[in-house]
Amino acid sequence: MITLDRRRFLMTSAATLAAAAITAPAFAADPILIGVPTAQSGPVGVADQQDWLNGVTMAVEEINAAGGVNGRMLETRVVDIDLLTPEGTVAAYQNLTEQGVHALAQSFAIIPQPAMDVAAVTGTPYLNGNTSQATLDLIKSDPAKYRNIFHIDVAETWYGAGLIRYLQDAKAGGWVPKNNRVHIVQEQIGYTQVISKATQDAIAASGGAWELGAVTDIQFPVQDWSPIIQALKEQDAGVIMIDHWVAAELASFATTYVLDPVPGSLVYLQYGPSQPEFLDLAGDAAEGFIWGSVIGTYADEKGAAFREAYQAKFPGTMGMVYTGSGYDTVHILATVWASVDPSDFDGVGKAIKAIRHRGVCGTYTFDNDTNSGTSYPNMTDDPEGGQAHLIFQVQDGAHKIISPAAFAESTLRPAPWM
Repeated sequence: MITLDRRRFLMTSAATLAAAAITAPAFAADPILIGVPTAQSGPVGVADQQDWLNGVTMAVEEINAAGGVNGRMLETRVVDIDLLTPEGTVAAYQNLTEQGVHALAQSFAIIPQPAMDVAAVTGTPYLNGNTSQATLDLIKSDPAKYRNIFHIDVAETWYGAGLIRYLQDAKAGGWVPKNNRVHIVQEQIGYTQVISKATQDAIAASGGAWELGAVTDIQFPVQDWSPIIQALKEQDAGVIMIDHWVAAELASFATTYVLDPVPGSLVYLQYGPSQPEFLDLAGDAAEGFIWGSVIGTYADEKGAAFREAYQAKFPGTMGMVYTGSGYDTVHILATVWASVDPSDFDGVGKAIKAIRHRGVCGTYTFDNDTNSGTSYPNMTDDPEGGQAHLIFQVQDGAHKIISPAAFAESTLRPAPWM
């Protein structure tokens, strides 16, 4: 059954695209090709990659149902990618550029520079959610080479700095931590190490509001969380940050932790619970944990309508991050292609650089020296000036946005162990 909200969402999007198709200049009737490297197997990242592909697929079908872009249908070219090797990354991206795709769109490449370098050879517009300060630095260091490469979100550093900001906001909202210590459990890859350092820097800059309690190392795959939980109990920090991103392992942590928790501590699981398997595997043990994402699907009118339409098409547990951002990315491309020949890669890149697009994950702008998004409230005070750094809590078996206030659908609840 199609509800009123879903119908309004689909009709509004279709009408916008149909208007663009009527008023924009016409190009050849050949399809416009979007290359989507998608990991289909492997120990990490598959759920995120599938979420992205689902969002891309939904947008492509919606746009084509409205007549395409200037009468040209969108088509995806999907190839498997080995996320854990540079050779596998290069092979996937070369496969797609050799097929003549008009754009590359991927949730993330774990080893991003090889992907960027392949795209840079042809100048193919490449939009991604790599969430990597190192790759933003690459773009800044050679803007001519990487001119058509765009990060739809911001650096991973905001996971750390943004957490400390959230803790301050939560205190202002009435939460009383049992102490001001933050215990960080950090995995060893570069991504989590950067987040850990940013968290520690934000704690040091807090003027004594927060104190670093301890830093405990873990190594993927974590075979047994019991020693880690014992270390957490010994430190007894007011805030526990599990700086890890693999949903299945975080689900294992949650199910172990609730059997012998640290009473009164707020537990932040960084990003991984956004992946569907976290709720599927953790079940009731997920209740009360908080987590965040620097980009995610809103629960406002636009976001809620998208969520409903997505769930109708893809039943089951919905990922909260790459579903909406994959969908938004295709709409950004379609908007640009309505007035720029898709084969004019530099023209498309310039149009993306200048765009301001309000999607289901917030507002996308790229007019800066890193071709990347803007984080609210970390980088702008305007709720519509960027993508909100969303903090979620698992409540009654579902992810609920609890911060920032402008986009919250609930408030922080005491977890069962609190």
